[in-house]
Amino acid sequence: MPVIGFMGPIKRREERISKQRGDHLRPSWDSYFLEIAGVVAERSTCLRRKVGAVLVKEKRLLTTGYNGAPAGLSHCLETGCLRREMKIPSGQRHELCRGLHAEQNAIIQGAIYGVSIEGSDLYCTHHPCSLCAKMLVNAKVRRVVLKDHYPDALAQQFFEEAKIQVVVMVF
Repeated sequence: MPVIGFMGPIKRREERISKQRGDHLRPSWDSYFLEIAGVVAERSTCLRRKVGAVLVKEKRLLTTGYNGAPAGLSHCLETGCLRREMKIPSGQRHELCRGLHAEQNAIIQGAIYGVSIEGSDLYCTHHPCSLCAKMLVNAKVRRVVLKDHYPDALAQQFFEEAKIQVVVMVF
């Protein structure tokens, strides 16, 4: 089932393990960085969905981010989930949340530490929402590689219009 993405359907790529000398198996670069994004997601303090993101350029990890409350503020683990209490469906009313998204935190880390993310690739456990997609467009990210597809048609439209390639890995 094709999904709208950059210049047509989002690329769905079967994960391939490269074989080096003997029986030693190595993950592809995309698989490697997605695995790191998965580990980063474990730091999340969100009660609804744990998301991790890493920004990479020329096979070098630049920044990481996970979803959770801003530094120094109480986390949802401590206060509870306002969105859950208000029965807000996923993908709606993002402003009614204590947390920042993983992609936002990865972008902010670049700004704090003076790391340019222009031309980088985002590896993320979930598809960015439309708010994050707009930030990634302005940050001049060139490609988005995902573990899981998130149904946000507007975000997909932004990526397509900005000619940002979206790849959903199939494991």
